[in-house]
Amino acid sequence: MDGERFADNFASGPACNLVANKLNYCSVLTHAESHANDPITNSQVRFEMTIGVGTKTREEAFDSLSDMTADVNFITKPEFESRLARLQAKLRESGASAAYLHAGTNLFYFTGLKWSPSERMVAAIVPASGDICYIAPQFELDTLRDYWQIPAEIHAWEEHESPYEVVGRLMKQIDDGESKPLMIDEVTPYFIVNGIQAANPDLQLQHAQPLTQAIRSRKTESEIALIKRAHEMTLEVHRAAAAMLKPGISTSEVVEFIDDAHRKVGAPAGSFFCIVLFGVATSFPHGVKDPQILKDDDWVLIDTGCLLDGYNSDITRSFAFGDPTDRHREIWTIEKAAQIAAFEAAKIGQPCEVCDQAARDVIEAAGYGPDYQLPGLPHRTGHGCGLDIHEGPNLVRGEKTPLDIGMVFSSEPMMVIPDEFGVRLEDHFYMTESGPVWFTEPSHSIEDPFGQA
Repeated sequence: MDGERFADNFASGPACNLVANKLNYCSVLTHAESHANDPITNSQVRFEMTIGVGTKTREEAFDSLSDMTADVNFITKPEFESRLARLQAKLRESGASAAYLHAGTNLFYFTGLKWSPSERMVAAIVPASGDICYIAPQFELDTLRDYWQIPAEIHAWEEHESPYEVVGRLMKQIDDGESKPLMIDEVTPYFIVNGIQAANPDLQLQHAQPLTQAIRSRKTESEIALIKRAHEMTLEVHRAAAAMLKPGISTSEVVEFIDDAHRKVGAPAGSFFCIVLFGVATSFPHGVKDPQILKDDDWVLIDTGCLLDGYNSDITRSFAFGDPTDRHREIWTIEKAAQIAAFEAAKIGQPCEVCDQAARDVIEAAGYGPDYQLPGLPHRTGHGCGLDIHEGPNLVRGEKTPLDIGMVFSSEPMMVIPDEFGVRLEDHFYMTESGPVWFTEPSHSIEDPFGQA
């Protein structure tokens, strides 16, 4: 669809009306077209360089950053204890005897114990009532005690022994002959589940995700504060990365800068992930295998995030290194309207899927799609985010989970134009009693993506 036809359809349609009162993102196109023969006005619309892009050396951009974590409050033992209490209440409501939490995210979320999964079982057993306990190799006991937040009894196993039998013995003690199900953490590897079942054929195993997700998806004020600061850190890194771009720089060099920049603002591990794409490569949602070299007027997509006390940030910006074309403006405007539509559709009690549909309505009204067809939006509109960068529930068709206070989501209904470019504007929001709230300000405009004018 050409720019003139898009402007006619979109600027007068419901998709534009949805955002016009707050953001007026349609005005760029209509203003440019109404003054197409006016070189002075047109030069005001078409900047020679996008604001905030390519304005500093690498050193200047890096020096503009500073540690942003001095006033951060990390999760403390009382919050872990509160999470365990909520899990135990859920276990009692469901009629289960206990939950098995395998090494990984749920083990950390509920107990504060950070432990990477391996072929050796390290886990916590959380009974519906009473004290938790741990299962671990004998030789790891001192290390486990060094890492734990909530001390408890450890049931150790030697290398020649079966940890699956340890689980069985514990469950007999907890069950007291009632034979209630053991809820298995959703990230538990199949070989562990199979081993538990083979060693204990009479033990009922059920999926714990309905319980764990119901708790983890509703973030506390402490979690919201950590996620907010992590996103603020990443947005500052985005600004610095955009500023240090120059012709001839490679995507690999930008990735390296972003990693260093995340450390500078206070993320000890640097970037948790980083995608930097130039030109046609931006039409591949998660990138291509070969690095690219930046050229004048290239389209740029940067998607990155970091960890703060285990909580993720995840922000994407798309902009021109130079002068955006009419095609860039058209697609960027649709993308922005779709992102805002998903946000505006987020209402307490509504199913998560309404946000995905709201974004698609904007895109389809502009003549793209439908559904996952290209050119258009090839994936879900958004995902939950917390200790895992992608965690449920998601903003996707078929997700009936009601939106609730404390839930966190991305809004990123990416527009993909095959063989040309892609536009992804990704920001996260959290749900409050009065509606959604952004963690960081979304991209301001195609000429001023970081609101620096």
